[in-house]
Amino acid sequence: MKRMFLLIATNLAVMVVLGIAASLLGVNRYLTANGLNLASLLGFSLIMGFGGAFISLLISKPMAKWSTGARVIAQPQNPDEAWIVDTVRKFADKAGITMPEVAIYEGEANAFATGAFKNSALVAVSTGLLQGMTREEVEAVIGHEIAHVANGDMVTMTLIQGVMNTFVVFLSRVISYAIDSALRRNDERSGPGIGYMVSTVVLDILLGFLASMIVAWFSRQREFRADAGSAKLMGQGRSMQAALARLGGMQPGELPKSVAAMGITGGLGKLFSTHPPIEERIAALQNTR
Repeated sequence: MKRMFLLIATNLAVMVVLGIAASLLGVNRYLTANGLNLASLLGFSLIMGFGGAFISLLISKPMAKWSTGARVIAQPQNPDEAWIVDTVRKFADKAGITMPEVAIYEGEANAFATGAFKNSALVAVSTGLLQGMTREEVEAVIGHEIAHVANGDMVTMTLIQGVMNTFVVFLSRVISYAIDSALRRNDERSGPGIGYMVSTVVLDILLGFLASMIVAWFSRQREFRADAGSAKLMGQGRSMQAALARLGGMQPGELPKSVAAMGITGGLGKLFSTHPPIEERIAALQNTR
């Protein structure tokens, strides 16, 4: 509930900051004089920016089950499944959260946590992870995912993505309107022209790349915290270090985009990667002993 309040408060703060900045810079008068209403643009930007992020958050758990083919362990069918469920329950109790749903899915080594709220989350591990790691290493990975849930990382990432989306939508249209007006100084026709339409598409892409880098940076910091959270839940960091070292020598399983940021590993390139390099994560754990 606290993070949901923070999400709503941040939405309002974004609207206020953009409105004040536009007024101070004279953008409000400029836009209104040229037919683009600032209040409408702010509302549109917020709806576009947070709408998709909110929807993705709310449907994250069913989409994760569907896209990975995860099978929820309603009743353990063997000792391994019973151990996984017991491990998740143990860490959930330590972290002070409601027991998440537990699932297994077919695939290379990976695991993820998802869900709109930390007290109704899903923790899933792959068959590749279970087959390629020792129990102690798997336990550390589960602790990492429980730390994500306890930290409210699903809502945090939605918040950050929504803020970035809002700025992208707002700025791309303000800049595009300015470009279009400059190109059509002697044109008496009203309404945006082709310059506005082309500029909006180009700026949405360029600013979107910049926003993705910022979101990825926040995601990487969150991974360090989840690693540390696993070490705290286990009472020592050796197991998490061993699990990360093991992952470094394995082919990581690719996750759907909707849950990729919540996996134990993944990402594309350093600037756009949602996860720090394995070596940096191990070093961070060693430095916190």
